[in-house]
Amino acid sequence: MKPRLLTPGPTPAPEETLLELARPVTFHRSSQFRAVIKEVSEDLQYVFCTKQPVLTITASGTGAMEAAIANTVPPGGKAICLVSGRWGERWRNICKAFGVTVVEVKVPYGESVAPAALAAALKEHPDAAIVTSTLSETATGCRNDIKGFAEITRASEALLIVDGISGLGVMECRMDDWGIDVVVTGSQKALMLPPGLAFIGLSQRAWKRVDSLYQGPSAPKAFYFDIRKYRDNLAGNDTPFTPANTLVRALRLSLKRLRDEGIENCWKRYSRMARAARAAAAPLRLELYAKDPADGLTVYKVPEAVDGVAILGALEKDHGIRVAGGQDVLKGKIIRLAHMGYIDYFEVLAAVSALELTLPKFGHPVEPGAAVAACQRAYAGGA
Repeated sequence: MKPRLLTPGPTPAPEETLLELARPVTFHRSSQFRAVIKEVSEDLQYVFCTKQPVLTITASGTGAMEAAIANTVPPGGKAICLVSGRWGERWRNICKAFGVTVVEVKVPYGESVAPAALAAALKEHPDAAIVTSTLSETATGCRNDIKGFAEITRASEALLIVDGISGLGVMECRMDDWGIDVVVTGSQKALMLPPGLAFIGLSQRAWKRVDSLYQGPSAPKAFYFDIRKYRDNLAGNDTPFTPANTLVRALRLSLKRLRDEGIENCWKRYSRMARAARAAAAPLRLELYAKDPADGLTVYKVPEAVDGVAILGALEKDHGIRVAGGQDVLKGKIIRLAHMGYIDYFEVLAAVSALELTLPKFGHPVEPGAAVAACQRAYAGGA
């Protein structure tokens, strides 16, 4: 049985990317590797939609999140954290770990934060140093209006910091044009690479904040995550610390694939797959969990009488389909089907077909072929 990975991270990687990882390890302080860094950095700027440098850090995406907080907010400073799920909560928790005062704007799981709620919070807390948000809340499958948030923060002193880990490269996110101050992402989602690299881009406004903090009396407490070191080394196409150079070499190939397709075409392709996966919900007799769904994954509610954890096991055991369930309070209550990274429409169709075959075994009858047909119609209509 062929295994198929349709989780929202890690996602499958292209064959040429994986083959690059099988090549011999090379020395990272060389002119050859500096040329790779230069090429990768330029392609990352393309994906981030920015002219500013994009820094590569050997870490998980959370490392870039921590670097964003550590370098932009002094201890005791204030952050408005927009929370619509587990990853919005992670921003909040990182802020608390650094002694940042948190103002939480929270909505129920499955909902998105309204720009009006941010505007109200900024009016009440004009001294906020940053606003944190999530482009695609992977825990619930909802999207947030980053463009709307940026329109609000641009008129304030607060920097807008965005977790784009499961959204960047999947959904429209124009860092420079929209006026986003900080965007972070990781290698294991739309960038089609194994976990291990994190990326962070900062606006000129954000860099002014960073530099001023390091010159002040309460300089940020960072060494490995002192992002000035990464910026200064990147000017010479180098890194301040030993990089995961095999991953960086492989990243070069995945980024070329994205660039050859064109970032706007990528957004359209993911959107089309998302519409197809959502169309399967009604004939599967499942509800969509997110009220405003993101395009990188589709999240179905598991009926109360059905064992959601057992469904995941049956999908993998019987059909080789590996999707994700819910985390924490959502464990056993949702099914998260990813369509990001190196995943195509036919793999989504296979997952929908497997759900059709599996759900009846758990007392949830569906009409055979109905969901597959709905998925196909939606995909064909989105051409």
